[in-house]
Amino acid sequence: MKKLLFITPELPFPAQSGGKVKSLKLLQTLAERYEVTLACPLKLEDASYLEEFYTISPCRNHLHDALHIPRSFGNLARSYLSRIPLNVLRSHSPQLQAGIAALAGEQDIVFLDHYEVFSYLPPAYDGLTVYHAHNAYFKMWQRFAELPGNPAMRFAAWLEARRVKKYETSVAQLTDLTFAAPNDARELADLGVDAAKLHQTFHLGDDQQLELPDLLHAATSKKLMYVGFLGWEPNAQGLLWFIEQVWPKLVKRHPELRFDIVGKNPDQRLQAAAANWEGISLKGFVPDLQEIYRDSRVSVAPLLFGSGMKVKVLDAMARGIPTVTTSVGAEGIDVEHGKHLLVADKPHDMANAVDRLLTDPQLWQRLQLNSRDLIRRRYTWSALFKQMHRTLDMGLRNNGSDNGVPEARYLQHAG
Repeated sequence: MKKLLFITPELPFPAQSGGKVKSLKLLQTLAERYEVTLACPLKLEDASYLEEFYTISPCRNHLHDALHIPRSFGNLARSYLSRIPLNVLRSHSPQLQAGIAALAGEQDIVFLDHYEVFSYLPPAYDGLTVYHAHNAYFKMWQRFAELPGNPAMRFAAWLEARRVKKYETSVAQLTDLTFAAPNDARELADLGVDAAKLHQTFHLGDDQQLELPDLLHAATSKKLMYVGFLGWEPNAQGLLWFIEQVWPKLVKRHPELRFDIVGKNPDQRLQAAAANWEGISLKGFVPDLQEIYRDSRVSVAPLLFGSGMKVKVLDAMARGIPTVTTSVGAEGIDVEHGKHLLVADKPHDMANAVDRLLTDPQLWQRLQLNSRDLIRRRYTWSALFKQMHRTLDMGLRNNGSDNGVPEARYLQHAG
């Protein structure tokens, strides 16, 4: 059995965010064909979940180091001095790098899960290198810089977008294969990455929900739902926008309306905004989301910035809960407004879209049936991983040629 080293910037457990869901699914399918070693720093609460993770981990070996490098002005300055993006600095452990260097030569594949772990790749490694792009992260920084707010923060975000764009492009250029969502792959191709290196992937959710029976409009209540990691700034910003600008319009029309927000780590801004409204509940982590799904009439995903495919949207579609999102929330998914979900970018338009689904059972059922059918046809894990395995097999067959990439990587690591 060939060996694969999987490097990711945080423990992919528990699967409480779209990124961790994808990383854990990748580990599980790769372990069916390869002897997998997982290498990752342990951030925030990761260490407390380590023993539980080991009970379900499909990996043969594990390599970790505790790491806490917060976002701060000092660390931002350090990242500029090191000529790397801030999140690359925040994910890098010299001890973990040394451990990876000691075993990399034995590996047939090094699989880089996120751009920010590229610094762990030994410069002279000559096996197959694979980059899994969770998002085009520079787009998130760009969009954040375009939002109203503190000019200094916006300028800092603009600068970070430039640095991340250059780094992400280099990672895709200096690795053998890149897996990216369709919209992110187009961004990389536009930036000069060889299209032959780019292979399509999707960020999917819980497709087992397709096996559950259809929900009934009559069995739901006038309740909205949102599921996502609340410590992620795009999620927090979008929810704040929704609560402040959309929710008041909705409760004027539907005074009995409720809104369940599911997710960990809401900050003070979200807690304060939710506390102003009796109908809004911050539920925290919910082990069984079916408790939330079964009586929710509408799922909302009010994202103002971000990139890649949004698992929260795909999950709601798989369960058959009609969804209202923004253009950012719908990007990367082959959906049509009015057929699979509703898309609205302005507060008044989003309030109207939610109102339609609250009051129109025919529209509600049409979106439900079409969205579940789309997920069933296009966005299942089994189809995705079948194609990924074919691509990896091809990459291993083609990896024997000497293309000079290790030397190029050395130059890249040296800055």
